[in-house]
Amino acid sequence: MDEKFIRDRISALRTKKGISEYKMSLDLGHSKSYIQSISSGKSLPSLSEFLYICEYLGVTPKDFFDPAIPEPSLVNELNEQVKTMDEEDLLALIHIARRINAK
Repeated sequence: MDEKFIRDRISALRTKKGISEYKMSLDLGHSKSYIQSISSGKSLPSLSEFLYICEYLGVTPKDFFDPAIPEPSLVNELNEQVKTMDEEDLLALIHIARRINAK
């Protein structure tokens, strides 16, 4: 993983959520060009800002760095829903997931 991966991943996740660089910058409490400066390679977020960006985008830092997860915010949402399911519902969900992945 390198700086380009971080920049590209932030841009891809932001775009999937339909959020402009301008809006995200302001929502994070920065100047309107903050995210643009990250996307263009002029800067990188600090660790604390990176964690806040992950929270804003609805992803865990672990999922952010996993390129095999194209929709980490959806995986995170599914994970939250699964936590409250009983065994019968979990088994049904596993069955559905296996059937979908077999296609």
